[in-house]
Amino acid sequence: MQERSRPRIGVLGGTFDPPHFGHLAAALEVRHRLRLSVVLMVVANDPWQKSGLRPVTPAPARLEMVRAAVRDLSGIEASSVEIDRGGESYTVDTLTELASRHPGAELMLVIGSDIAGGLDTWKRPDELRELSTIVVVDRAGRSGGRPPQGWPALVVEAPALDISSCDIRARFADGRPVEALVPAAVADVVRSRGLYGCCR
Repeated sequence: MQERSRPRIGVLGGTFDPPHFGHLAAALEVRHRLRLSVVLMVVANDPWQKSGLRPVTPAPARLEMVRAAVRDLSGIEASSVEIDRGGESYTVDTLTELASRHPGAELMLVIGSDIAGGLDTWKRPDELRELSTIVVVDRAGRSGGRPPQGWPALVVEAPALDISSCDIRARFADGRPVEALVPAAVADVVRSRGLYGCCR
């Protein structure tokens, strides 16, 4: 009898304020290229690196937007693991919990090349390295950063979509078009909830 292959789970964490086509393109490309069982888009409960710099949309609303964004995407799922745990969101705690929930699975931590060089500064980096395989998403045609020495990583080139969540929030606020930047279902959530200062 042939031994079943080990499940591979992608873990793409973020504030997702709001989720946009750049996030989705990265998740889809990584899943396809690495033949992952699923990619979890993990919504940060309290993104400690951002919450002190600007107002962050409440976690339940950001989760609702991610669920709307992935609703019709096979193999991409919204995850509330950090929201359910509460408190500040640290990736190492999330990976520990996911390893417990999915014994035997290979966890693939998906990060952008813009933050890869700072992995040594993350909470409990040695545990982080033991718990996951690092996947660095490079934007096509751009040379991005790499993890520090001692951090083996896979590199996946994804479509270069120059999209900024900050710009999207400003566009909602002043009524500029967003249809090319976010799924229609995400725009519907934003408008129905009156997020980012837009009119209901």
